[in-house]
Amino acid sequence: MCVSWVTCRFRLAAGRIPPSSGAALPFEVCRLLAGDRHEPQTCKPGLRYSLAAVLVVSAFANLHAAPPAEVPTISANLGPCSADFTILDSSDNPIYDAKIFVSIPHGLVKERTSDIEISTNSDGKARFEGLPEKLKKPPLEFKVRSGDLKKYVKHDPAADCHPNFTIALGKP
Repeated sequence: MCVSWVTCRFRLAAGRIPPSSGAALPFEVCRLLAGDRHEPQTCKPGLRYSLAAVLVVSAFANLHAAPPAEVPTISANLGPCSADFTILDSSDNPIYDAKIFVSIPHGLVKERTSDIEISTNSDGKARFEGLPEKLKKPPLEFKVRSGDLKKYVKHDPAADCHPNFTIALGKP
């Protein structure tokens, strides 16, 4: 019987484990370590599929543990507020590369405007940061479009500084 994988490997390499000893290792591992691809009686076949099962399960666990797509973020650098968007189609599936546009008036007499546009990721998400908390003429008007579909969303940051919008674009 093998005490450890390393001990078994050295015994197999040195020829110290005869084919009939029945080493208590998974069948495939013992065959590969012994270099014996044709004689299945080299090891006990009781744990034959355990190694393959562990490898398959770990591969699927790595696939499902993928991190979510990073949310695109743009900052207007005009204040402490933000706005999170999730854009969906009429079947509630996320829309990739939907454009969200906002024009923000600012300055002492509001003579300047910042035009900001961002696109959604594969999860239909995008985020605006640095939006002003107070507007001289509220509300902000966000224009969401994807292809020929568009929708307008009005929001006053003084009422809610950190809103979450879920917008379904679809034919009316």
